[in-house]
Amino acid sequence: MLKIRPLLTALSNQRRTFVTTGDWDIHKFCTMSEEPGDEPTAKLLKRANEENKESPAECVQATKRIKTEEESAEDERKYPKRKVVLLMAYSGKGYYGMQRNAGNTQFRTIEDDLVTALVKSGCIPENHGTDMKKMSFQRCARTDKGVSAAGQVVSLKIRLIEDTLEKINEHLPPQIKVLGLKRVTQGFNSKNSCDARTYTYMLPTVAFSPKEYDAAKMTAFRLDPNTAQRVNCLFSLYKGTHNFHNFTSQKAPTDPSARRYITEMCCGKPFLCGDAEFAVITVRGQSFMMHQIRKMIGLVIAVMKGYAKEDVIERSWGHEKVDVPKAPGLGLVLERVHFERYNQRFGGDGLHEKLEWDSEGEKIKAFKESHIYPTIVDTECQEGSMISWMATLPIHDFAATAADKQDSKEQKPDSADIGNHSD
Repeated sequence: MLKIRPLLTALSNQRRTFVTTGDWDIHKFCTMSEEPGDEPTAKLLKRANEENKESPAECVQATKRIKTEEESAEDERKYPKRKVVLLMAYSGKGYYGMQRNAGNTQFRTIEDDLVTALVKSGCIPENHGTDMKKMSFQRCARTDKGVSAAGQVVSLKIRLIEDTLEKINEHLPPQIKVLGLKRVTQGFNSKNSCDARTYTYMLPTVAFSPKEYDAAKMTAFRLDPNTAQRVNCLFSLYKGTHNFHNFTSQKAPTDPSARRYITEMCCGKPFLCGDAEFAVITVRGQSFMMHQIRKMIGLVIAVMKGYAKEDVIERSWGHEKVDVPKAPGLGLVLERVHFERYNQRFGGDGLHEKLEWDSEGEKIKAFKESHIYPTIVDTECQEGSMISWMATLPIHDFAATAADKQDSKEQKPDSADIGNHSD
């Protein structure tokens, strides 16, 4: 206590000088404190200075951090962030779905590659890549493993640099491409603002053959008009609002979120891809639960092949538990997302564009013909995912009984399926 009294006295005297004169001369103070007659004070100041001194490595890191912050601030002034939507197309083969799994690098997703490209292109700061909430990122649909998209839309805040689309695509693999960009309102959310989603499902028509038919002879099968008509009659049963709790996982029949509205579902005319015949099923709905579309198609195939009776579809909307098979994910494509309400409210205000992509139609078609359709056809012909899946249909039990009714108290909704999560 006695040793630091000279220092306190010096500080007090200097403070009185400052109060009196209004002049704080730090150099004079330091010179005064280091006079030979005040050796304890000088030692204390020297020790405090040494303790607060940073190491060279820490200084370098601090300098880099300051430089990065300055560069980021300069970019913000030059390219302020704006709320936009990006139109995306991708082939889902080799990816574990659309949605990024934070902290999990083992299972690569579409968003992993997209975020990397956004950072490398300079559209978002590097720290936004690790915390997607910072750029208000949202997707229209969470496509599942192996599922492709021709019209996925994501909303986020980015810097509108020169040649934004070209810069982003430079850092994306060929099977992912950003095809369009539009400015939107600050409060826009691509998931919540989406009125409906249209999916297509491409499959070999041998899927609708009788169970007695040898599916290995896929190239020889042709879908006749009568069979095609029955297929579409079955698909038409899905139209309207129904309880689809049996078409996803761990969803109670009393859960309101299991009720979904389907506006369209039909199978188009067959066509040849090489020697095999394929067809495209189109389904449009307000929203879809995880695996819902694949199970809707899987159940119709089971009926067409004779493993289940036709009434199983309507029975699946009741409280009974029905064993619904899930068709492979390979042929599923998010075709388009719809924003009618947003377009009506903001599309004609003179400030924002309608979220329609007619001008990108040729680019969408070119991407599908280059990356999506060939992948589906080649993989199906080489690996036979549909044929292998059809071989598992006999193990399903489609004859549910009253004893199989689900107990809504025990059956808890899966939080991963709630909302607009889709295939």
